[in-house]
Amino acid sequence: MAKPLIVELPHELGQAEAKRRIESGVDQGRALLAKSGVTIGNLAWTGDRLDFALSALTQSVDGSIDVGPQSVRIEVRLPLLLALFAEKVKKSLGKEGTLLLTKK
Repeated sequence: MAKPLIVELPHELGQAEAKRRIESGVDQGRALLAKSGVTIGNLAWTGDRLDFALSALTQSVDGSIDVGPQSVRIEVRLPLLLALFAEKVKKSLGKEGTLLLTKK
C-alpha cells in the first residue's frame, strides 16, 4: 500500500448539514461508479465517520470520510498501481468535495 492520500475540505455548514450532504453525494456517486464497473464494497457510518471500500479492474481502494464541525477529512488508501494517479484523484476529490460543501 502506498502512503494514504488525504484531502481536507473546510466548510461553514455545521456538522449535521455537512454530513447530510456527504450522505447525499455518496448515494449519487455510488450510482455513477456502478455504471463505470466499480464494485462498491463496504459503506458504513460510525457516528460522523464513513468507512468505504471499492474495487475496479482487480484493484481495491479503501478509506474514510470524517465529518467535523468545520472541515471534512477524506483519507484514501490506494494500491501501488493506482498511487500513480494520486494527484489526479486528490484534485478531483478536492474539486467535487468543495462543490458539494459549498453549493446552495
